[in-house]
Amino acid sequence: MKILFVGDLNEGARSFCRYKTFIALQHEVMGISMVPVLGMPIGRDATFLERIMWKLNLPLDLTHVNEKLREVISHNQYDVAWIEKGNTIMPKTLQVIKKQLPNCKLVSCSEDDMYALHNHSLYYRFGLKYYDVVFTTKVHNLTELEIFGAKKVKLFLEAYDEVLHRPLELSAEDRHIFGTDVGFIGTFEKERMESMLYLAQHGVRVRVWGNGWRSYVGKNPNLIIENKAIYAENYVKAINATKINLGFLRKANRDEITNRSVEIPACGSFMLAERTKSHLDSFEDGKEAVFFKNNEELLRSVKKYLSNDDARKKIAAAGRERCLKSGYSMKEQLSEMLSSLFS
Repeated sequence: MKILFVGDLNEGARSFCRYKTFIALQHEVMGISMVPVLGMPIGRDATFLERIMWKLNLPLDLTHVNEKLREVISHNQYDVAWIEKGNTIMPKTLQVIKKQLPNCKLVSCSEDDMYALHNHSLYYRFGLKYYDVVFTTKVHNLTELEIFGAKKVKLFLEAYDEVLHRPLELSAEDRHIFGTDVGFIGTFEKERMESMLYLAQHGVRVRVWGNGWRSYVGKNPNLIIENKAIYAENYVKAINATKINLGFLRKANRDEITNRSVEIPACGSFMLAERTKSHLDSFEDGKEAVFFKNNEELLRSVKKYLSNDDARKKIAAAGRERCLKSGYSMKEQLSEMLSSLFS
């Protein structure tokens, strides 16, 4: 297929992983980044004006993506126009795509809770009616996004990039840089901090990678706050170098499962995550991953599996096998999603 792909094309972004996967599936892909491509590490601090405009739900089009889209479709035909979220895509641009490419399937795809106010822009909300299909990983969004005018909302699974997320043979230097008994990779949230502080107060050393943790540096000698994000290969090295990878969900997104829920097992690493229906549907508790419902159970499981290497490694191996046999890879998920567009 000829695919027009619009998303975050910074290395390490989930959107970039999908872009690469479409290419690996041998589709003809034209990529346009809706955010500045800055290389590694991805991301930058937003300017004052950008923050103000986002608060107004009118984010700035920093890469002139709307103009680029109009230019591209005026000279090319596509089978699919695939837009990641679409918070900076104007409804008028979507109208132009539908008019100039009447046979093209217009798609919005997101792993975030796009019904939540902090995740969507007014452009997204009033543009939803133009998409042929809106893909979401959130079960509750299946009906909620119809309130915003979405014609068809479909569920897809959280997925891992089979090229990136895999078991690694780590060097001694990698283990020194990234290694830890218990670790978490992700941005700050109060509930996550409380759980990890609970572990630290009970003698468990926890290493934390991600943004927003600065105020907790030095709070407890067992809490090692790196206060920086890690992406791509370094992210995979950290997962591989950690005996117990913690899987906390984002409460603001009403998460029941996240991409990290499949990326950790796909790396052949042990995952200890919050117990939810989606987690239990995806991995068998105690055999392919381990789940907890409160801090007391979290602490018991950490102590149990830190002292039992064989059991921990067996569960980690079974978790990877589940990823392989259940089709959690991006290649399989994206292939099914494309097929569903034309079924």
